[in-house]
Amino acid sequence: MPKLSLHHLTMLDAHPLQLVDAAYAGGFDYYGLRMVAPTAADTIVDVAHNPALIRELRARMDATGVRLLDIEAIWLQSETCIESLLPAMEAGHRLGARHVLTVGYDEDRARLLDNFCALCEAAAQFDMTVGLEMITYCAIGTLDDALATVRASAQPNARLLLDALQFFRSGAKVSDLDRVAPTLIEYVQICDAPLAAPISVEERRVEARTARLLPNDGELPLRSFLAALPRNLTLAVEAPTLALRGLPFDEQAGIIMTKMKHFLV
Repeated sequence: MPKLSLHHLTMLDAHPLQLVDAAYAGGFDYYGLRMVAPTAADTIVDVAHNPALIRELRARMDATGVRLLDIEAIWLQSETCIESLLPAMEAGHRLGARHVLTVGYDEDRARLLDNFCALCEAAAQFDMTVGLEMITYCAIGTLDDALATVRASAQPNARLLLDALQFFRSGAKVSDLDRVAPTLIEYVQICDAPLAAPISVEERRVEARTARLLPNDGELPLRSFLAALPRNLTLAVEAPTLALRGLPFDEQAGIIMTKMKHFLV
């Protein structure tokens, strides 16, 4: 079975320490940590500027064996200042993160590319790759958009981050993965959903943030999707689902792991 990571968005209300505990209780190998607020309207627990919490997280990880896969979510916007993100990347590095997740939200493609390149250069200082995720309601919303940006950057640590929901909601097909060099993909985010996509941007946003399904509970061709990708990729479960809302975090993680095991048989 591939390595599995519990993505923070799956249980966004969990404190980082609770997230590590939940990942351990569920039997996950990794967890993903929201280290940067995507927009000014989002709130997070500030790990980057809290040395005591970083030490607590390190101790909890050492005690449980759960490792940090990636930090997120750097939304590249018109006002993005890469230097201000250095504390988050340094904290991620101290916690062992191997990847930084970023999203292209700036309609000025030249500026977005400049910032993406600068982010890759900054992440390289901390031995991390940068995965660009396409999101249908953002400037980088298609596979072509994401590939063009990664290739134009010419950064050795630039990668493509595929989210199963966003991949299929963008209209991409499994056959489109033939155009993606395997070296550009180091892990993927997985969830399920109905085959029919929401129509409006707001409906797609709500689905992505709060109403995904767990694998085998929807209709996306997930097995074909994974079969077209390099073998044994780490799967980050990003599946905030209403069915689990309100349950204890450890219980949520156990249910998710059970679903993943059934799906991966």
